[in-house]
Amino acid sequence: MKRNSYASGLAIIAVGVFLLLAKFGIFGFVGSHLWPIFVLLPSLFFHVLYFARGAHSGVLVPGGILLTYSLMFFYCNFFGWGAMAYLWPGYILGVAVGLFESYYFDPNKPRGVLIASGVLATIAAVFFGFTLLFTQGVYLIAIILILIGAAMIYRRPRA
Repeated sequence: MKRNSYASGLAIIAVGVFLLLAKFGIFGFVGSHLWPIFVLLPSLFFHVLYFARGAHSGVLVPGGILLTYSLMFFYCNFFGWGAMAYLWPGYILGVAVGLFESYYFDPNKPRGVLIASGVLATIAAVFFGFTLLFTQGVYLIAIILILIGAAMIYRRPRA
């Protein structure tokens, strides 16, 4: 009976702490800014499962995917969701990261997994490049023109 009252007491204390934190607005901040933690935690679980428990390296695929996605979500939460216009190729990159982790830590080093990871990473890089070129291309073109003009001025023959 003593053990049951101890567990009940801990549960009541936990509910009280939860209610106080909710009243102070802590959960509003967590819910609106730190919710990607709930994407990061399963990722960390998969990594711990592999590194501490010796599970098959296949568990690193969803671990790498969720890790990449959580980093993207954190970035967008703090710098604005308009950044997703540039970061959307990260969804492809997440799969590439997961596959590469699986390849890298697998003792058999399956070549097909490495090839798939490389292909997906290349596709993501090309899409990142196109996204930046089409959204920020004017700035890139302006900088290139300024550099070409400056080179022409400084390389002119001296009379």
